[in-house]
Amino acid sequence: MSHITEKTFSTYNQEQGKVYAQTRRDYHPSVYQAVIGHHTSTGGQLDTLLDVGCGPGNVARALAPHFAHAIGIDPSEGMIATARSLGGVTSTSEPIQFEVSTAEELSPVADSSVDLIAAGNAAHWFDMPRFWAAAARVLKPGGSVALWTTGDIRAHPSVSNAAAIQDAMEEHHRQLEPYYLPGNFLVRNRYKDLPLPWTLPKPVSELDESTFFRKDWNDDDEQFFEGLPEADLDTFEKMMATGSAQTRWRQAHPDDVGTERDVIRILRRRVEGLMREAGVEEGKDVVKGTVLGTVLVVKKKV
Repeated sequence: MSHITEKTFSTYNQEQGKVYAQTRRDYHPSVYQAVIGHHTSTGGQLDTLLDVGCGPGNVARALAPHFAHAIGIDPSEGMIATARSLGGVTSTSEPIQFEVSTAEELSPVADSSVDLIAAGNAAHWFDMPRFWAAAARVLKPGGSVALWTTGDIRAHPSVSNAAAIQDAMEEHHRQLEPYYLPGNFLVRNRYKDLPLPWTLPKPVSELDESTFFRKDWNDDDEQFFEGLPEADLDTFEKMMATGSAQTRWRQAHPDDVGTERDVIRILRRRVEGLMREAGVEEGKDVVKGTVLGTVLVVKKKV
């Protein structure tokens, strides 16, 4: 897969980062437990955490209490400004360090200094050959790289007219495909095609294929985000607007943003109409979603 640099989130200013932080839900504790549990049960230590593509810092803040030191990096100055404003501390009450850097450089991180590299919903934007080489450089022997992603948001079966609403969501994604980058397709197939260290034309031999771990969240009621995604239609519209393809569509159609021609507003009206057909009264139209997710863990050889 050819790498295309993602510029939608990396060019966020602080206000956009703030809105993103307020709208995006955090991951369910079971996701963090799966990551920490596998890392420690396979010999990983809890000295230094590195959150790559940290955005506003949610993952760093959730995992930092397990570690003595924590660093979050992101190429977006706006995201880093937001992360710094929200703060966070480690198990030793040391503030999380947030810095502007890329997944391909991992600066200012020293060689063989990191126990766990985490990247939540970010690896699909990385230049994976360069990332894996950088990860092998900064990881301690026995350290872990944990990458995770969500799949598509789907209508929960408990929602009135769920099948028809799901069809509307699928149509929405088809309309947005001209605005997809390769990373969007990696998310939709839950990293099944994500390049791994041993599948590269030039494999990164320091990372261990024999200990590779994958865990899938496949049940509609097995939560991947904190709380079952549930929102009124106004919040649903705001949540959908944080998607990268939706953002690129809006950048290409600035005069349509917020109007009835907006691709997100069109989806909202479609969902609204389908709920009315099912007898849901105005003001009670709450959308519930289910998100299936996947965690991958790669270890550095001892």
